[in-house]
Amino acid sequence: MNTNLDTQRSGQSWLKSYYFLRFGVSTAWVIVAFTLARTAPTLAAIMLIAYPAWDAIANYVDASRSGGLGRNKSQILNFVVSVITAAAVAVALRQGMHAVLGVFGVWAVLSGLFQLVTAVRRRKVYGAQWAMILSGAQSGLAGGHMLSKAVGVLPTGITDIAPYAAFGAFYFLVSALWLNISDARHSAKMRAV
Repeated sequence: MNTNLDTQRSGQSWLKSYYFLRFGVSTAWVIVAFTLARTAPTLAAIMLIAYPAWDAIANYVDASRSGGLGRNKSQILNFVVSVITAAAVAVALRQGMHAVLGVFGVWAVLSGLFQLVTAVRRRKVYGAQWAMILSGAQSGLAGGHMLSKAVGVLPTGITDIAPYAAFGAFYFLVSALWLNISDARHSAKMRAV
């Protein structure tokens, strides 16, 4: 029995579940952002704080389940940045949505970088990380876009952040499905042997 292969398959199983969960939570967040929260400022404020807080929890749990906190420095940094972001959003809400958009912009750049590093590292072990690599890179671009809107004069709201979450949901879904395809190919190969 190959324990490295068993560990890799176990890790892939965890990642699939994790990516599907991230897809589901992000999708629900986007739907509520474009519907109920659009006209409910208190709900929007709660959701704006909850989004980076959820990301912090998800990164912490994933790092813990994927070899431990010491082996996943990029995810621990992502956890720390997301916790700080949730607190910063709570403060920025008092100054208005342009300030919140600025906080989200900085967070998107940093978390995208950490996600990119995590995906590149995981690619060596699990493969099927190209969507997470793209997601990390696109997060940086989205952050730059949010920062440009933050210094603008046009009205902003939660719907200016929702597309960022929607793209994240899409990439999590693609990654989960791609890991399923990778598993199916591996199983077919093993049956053929």
